[in-house]
Amino acid sequence: MAKTERVLDVLIVDDDDADTLMIEEALMAASPAPEVHRVADGSEAIEYLRRRGRYTEARRPDLILLDLNMPRMSGHEVLAEVKGDDQLKSIPVVVLTTSTALPDITASYTRHANAFVTKPMDLDGFEAAVGKIKKFYNETAVLPGDTES
Repeated sequence: MAKTERVLDVLIVDDDDADTLMIEEALMAASPAPEVHRVADGSEAIEYLRRRGRYTEARRPDLILLDLNMPRMSGHEVLAEVKGDDQLKSIPVVVLTTSTALPDITASYTRHANAFVTKPMDLDGFEAAVGKIKKFYNETAVLPGDTES
């Protein structure tokens, strides 16, 4: 039995404007379109998630799409911070990166990433990969905010 669809709140953590645009377009292609927020580096991601500075009104995301290679604070560092924080560690984190390096894959899962997805190089493959991530987290996975207390 499929769960009832709801609007996902997705945080994209990626410093590449072109990749971010493709991610957003792929997320918006399927219904219902998610709420999408973007930060451009790891330090900004932590501020957003901890609702500091200009992000005091930020909503807790249902899903984080995280690039690894970013300035100021890498995706690996963000992942370690998120999964080491009792308030944040239940948020699913999908590493979405250009890397295919085994050390990056291993380190991501060691730091408790929920999935590791290599960004396809072609537009159709990229949109398909992001669409599958959205479909899984929107239609199949049960997230902490899905249950009534």
